[in-house]
Amino acid sequence: MNDTIKTIMNRKSVRKFSPKSISKEDVKTILQAGMSGPSCVNSRCWSFVVVQDKDKLQKMADANVKYADPLRGAALGILVCSDLSRTEFFANAREFWVIDGAIAAQNMILAAESLGIGSCWLGTWPVEERVNNQTALFGLPEHIVPHSVIAFGYPAEDVPYGSRAGRPEWDEDRVHWEKW
Repeated sequence: MNDTIKTIMNRKSVRKFSPKSISKEDVKTILQAGMSGPSCVNSRCWSFVVVQDKDKLQKMADANVKYADPLRGAALGILVCSDLSRTEFFANAREFWVIDGAIAAQNMILAAESLGIGSCWLGTWPVEERVNNQTALFGLPEHIVPHSVIAFGYPAEDVPYGSRAGRPEWDEDRVHWEKW
């Protein structure tokens, strides 16, 4: 198995982090991975708010309301946003910004995994309360929509591969060949 496949297969949600900070170089690598994904008609409509301040991470967790506790112990939080002013190129499918944001988030999560940094994806959009809270917290302009939050940090404990709630990584029942 090559390194890319191992990184994908070993990725897991880390919810408890050590106090170790993430280097500026690694943060840049994570962000660059997010910017390296495909986007609808190459609109590159994503933007990122990078947070390392502990007080701001607490407020970010509060703004996302439920299930955002991993941010409270994270070394880094990234708010993935979409710039709707850049979506004019795909007027017939304007909602593709959601997919573009998801691809950027996944790329950052995989990059972090490859660097030995844990992560936890925390949904924001389409929950209106979360979107409004993050918008207010960061003073986002009207054309910027919060997509998701990702908590990053070095794992506080070993999270074994395959620990995703006991679910199998391969499920033949989910695969349909040539027809349903």
